[in-house]
Amino acid sequence: MKLGWQQITARVASPVLALCAAAFVLFVTLSPAHADTSLAMPVAMPEAVAQLRQQPALGVKAEPVAPGHQPLTAALLENYVKRQQQLRSVDVTLAGPQPELTPDLLMGYIARGTLGSTNNALSAIATVTQPMYRPAEEKSVTSDVVAAYVQEGYEPTQVRVQHANTERECLAQAIYHEARGETSAGQMAVANIIVNRARSGKFPGSLCGVIYQNANKGRYRCQFTFACDGRDDTPGERRAWARSQSLAQEVYAEYATGEDVGVLPSSALYYHTRSVHPSWANTFSRVAAVDSHIFYAPN
Repeated sequence: MKLGWQQITARVASPVLALCAAAFVLFVTLSPAHADTSLAMPVAMPEAVAQLRQQPALGVKAEPVAPGHQPLTAALLENYVKRQQQLRSVDVTLAGPQPELTPDLLMGYIARGTLGSTNNALSAIATVTQPMYRPAEEKSVTSDVVAAYVQEGYEPTQVRVQHANTERECLAQAIYHEARGETSAGQMAVANIIVNRARSGKFPGSLCGVIYQNANKGRYRCQFTFACDGRDDTPGERRAWARSQSLAQEVYAEYATGEDVGVLPSSALYYHTRSVHPSWANTFSRVAAVDSHIFYAPN
């Protein structure tokens, strides 16, 4: 087959063109690069700006950290662990031997309760930045004060909790048996009389003492009939009993903190139901009538 001149030319030129292309690529690759001097480089940060960025967020004159809000550093954490170990080594329950109540121990209790912070963990270790104890010459708690405190009735926490529970139970029993069918105001008025008596100095100084006064002297010889009528005092009405317990808890909190119950004046110490009229009622001043009871104060 006879080839035309165009085909012959193409066959001859193809290898030449390929060689030229390879040579051009090799030339471009090995040629030295030239920097683009038109690019804008960032300006170095001034020294004043760099120093300013290293300052605290609040500025050079940062406000001092309030007690109880210090950063949790290794030193604070170590001190906290030591304090917790010391606290747990003191047994203040009836489960073990009681430590001697010394001025230092009592001052520790006082100081721990007056740090005034909402962060319990950091409050416990605030002594890193402020002293926990006063200097010895400034102590307001002396050995004589501690001895007098113990003599006047120091009790472990567990004993005080048991006492509070017993007082609430006695009060709930009185509310239930004396006024369970009455309104809240009527029940609170009966409880108010019991609190007034305990505070008066003319009756036993505890709620249980007031409620069960003379209960050991025989039937119907006590101040509150249910306490010495010979019947079982176990509450039989669940809802009424739950209500009495709730009111007793509220009234006891007021009694324990020295607040007034507020239903009756503090002078009111006696009451009776409307269905009877005892002779003693004529010798006292009537102060209120709530539901089925009438309340009196001594003249």
